[in-house]
Amino acid sequence: MEDEEAEAVLRAVGRQIKVWREAAGLRQAELGAAIGYSEEMVSAVERGRRIPKPDFLEKADEVLTAGGKLAFMKEDVERARYPKKVRDLAKLEGEAVELGAYANHNMHGLLQTAEYARALFAMRRPAYPEDEIERQVAARVARHSVFERVPLPELTFVLEEVTLRRPIGGRMVLRQQLERLLEIGKLRHVAIQVMPTDREDHAGMGGSLQLLKLRDGKTLGHSEAQLHSRLISDPREVQILEMRYGMIRAQALTPRESLAFIDKVLGEKA
Repeated sequence: MEDEEAEAVLRAVGRQIKVWREAAGLRQAELGAAIGYSEEMVSAVERGRRIPKPDFLEKADEVLTAGGKLAFMKEDVERARYPKKVRDLAKLEGEAVELGAYANHNMHGLLQTAEYARALFAMRRPAYPEDEIERQVAARVARHSVFERVPLPELTFVLEEVTLRRPIGGRMVLRQQLERLLEIGKLRHVAIQVMPTDREDHAGMGGSLQLLKLRDGKTLGHSEAQLHSRLISDPREVQILEMRYGMIRAQALTPRESLAFIDKVLGEKA
């Protein structure tokens, strides 16, 4: 589903809710009070500006006696909830048996707390409206399911030291983020490594990268740079990324050393 299609779905759902509400003789404020949402939220959903949660649709269906017609839209709304590039990446992450990622200026998305992600999206320029920030945060947090998937995939991450120290979101948000890293890094199928700033040799100067090995044995690369997100399938290019990532891991601290390093930085933030 393209982003334009997603927007069309949300507008269609909003119109349906409005039709059922008006047929029931309710004002937006009255419907909101009946289902536990504000008048502003009902208005935004009807205009296709906010994405209704499953709970919103279920309660609206019941109050408006829609006979399941509104609740039935939950699946379409769920697919439209996240931007297309996020849906595509999350699908690949969900199929990967191995995932490796190098992040050079902020925490990798799979490692981010909701508060950290919210701070990142809030500083984007041009600025996102509040509802888009929440949409992006929800999409990022939804990707965290990769840590609980069965069978467990092998997940490795290399983070630049600066990502542990840059106070994105403020001191408390950074502390919570570092605590999250320590928690994830103790999982048996996860390895987090830190690339110290004082390393003279560094194979990752070309920027961040991600590698995904799928169930069928195929390996794909993924990279982001400013306005572009690129999926890399050419075997020759993927081979280069695999070589670089292997070298990056060899040059970084070991997972055990890295957790000790993260714990040390966390202590400095106390």
